[in-house]
Amino acid sequence: MTSPRRRTASPPAALRPLGTGVWVVLPTYNEAENIRGIAAAILEALPGATLLVVDDGSPDGTGHIADDLAGVDARIRVRHRTAKQGLGRAYLDGFGVALGGGAEIVVQMDADWSHDPASLPSLIAPIVEGEADLVIGSRYTPGGGVVDWGIGRRVISRGGSIFAKTVLRLSPNDLTGGFKAWRAATLGSIEFDGIHAGGYVFQIEMTFRASRAGTRVREVPITFRDRRVGQSKMSRRIIVEALIVVVQLRAEELRGGMPGRRPPTTGSEPSDDTAPDGRGSSGSSKGRPAETASLAEPRRTPALDIPAGEGR
Repeated sequence: MTSPRRRTASPPAALRPLGTGVWVVLPTYNEAENIRGIAAAILEALPGATLLVVDDGSPDGTGHIADDLAGVDARIRVRHRTAKQGLGRAYLDGFGVALGGGAEIVVQMDADWSHDPASLPSLIAPIVEGEADLVIGSRYTPGGGVVDWGIGRRVISRGGSIFAKTVLRLSPNDLTGGFKAWRAATLGSIEFDGIHAGGYVFQIEMTFRASRAGTRVREVPITFRDRRVGQSKMSRRIIVEALIVVVQLRAEELRGGMPGRRPPTTGSEPSDDTAPDGRGSSGSSKGRPAETASLAEPRRTPALDIPAGEGR
């Protein structure tokens, strides 16, 4: 007769590493000069987090560097995509992996140092404290700002946010920024089908759909800096696309054509090449499917003390 196995209690939240249960989704394309430093800085700010690099087949070898990092740090995972398909698609793909992997909070940020990893604790704090479901790192709220930008870039960014805020009747001031933290239950309730997956427009549309679903949105001030190295991926086409789609979103809403929310769920369905535990298929780069992931063995992290779906 064997004695009953004792259950070991989870450590109190105060004793868990900061960022436990958080997944940081980091899309990359030709970020070989940045990926090592930004990955280290993210995990220094949130030592308990999981970092998911989503690489769109970078010709400069960013994905291979990320694989090397994942090989020595179990907190880093890599999802390989065979071609550049746009920032929005990369985020949606990464969101699905994070939700399938059991994330409690999902953070999205750029890999070019324009989003300061040191701001991550303040970005997730309103969700951890139960005060918000979506937190936007805002350049245009008191205390926020932009440095190293010319007047033209400032006008485009600020003007785009004001235009979207006015047309879509939204309350946040920074709608074009991409430094955000999501409560996983809130992110998982958004219907991804039909999302216009551009750059600016993706950021606007996700906030729009979340707001219309009654999500509690908070803005925390950040200082946005122009990328340290490499070239900006902003283009005139992206800007025009954003303006057109904002008008389309409002028109769809007026016609009653906005898609509804997903039914409540504890995670997303894994994609065809992702295992049920959120890991992608492994293997060499030769013969990979259209989208594969080389992911380190997942760590079983205790969930954050946040009621699922709170505030929906």
